[in-house]
Amino acid sequence: MPDTLTHQEAQLRFNEHTLPCPEGLTLAALLDAQGVDVNKVATAVNGEFVPRSLRAQTRLSAGDAVLTFQAIVGG
Repeated sequence: MPDTLTHQEAQLRFNEHTLPCPEGLTLAALLDAQGVDVNKVATAVNGEFVPRSLRAQTRLSAGDAVLTFQAIVGG
């Protein structure tokens, strides 16, 4: 292998940031590590809404796009 090739760490997008994506990372762990107030945001992974109750079991993969946003309620 040429010496110019480097090992690229698995990454994901979190809002506007590129972050490492270690194997086994969950959405809940990512939010905690980023200091997100989980009671004040809604979440989506790759454009799909993830309910608060499923964050701990939602595993993230390299290349995923995670978005937090202000939940809007009303009628």
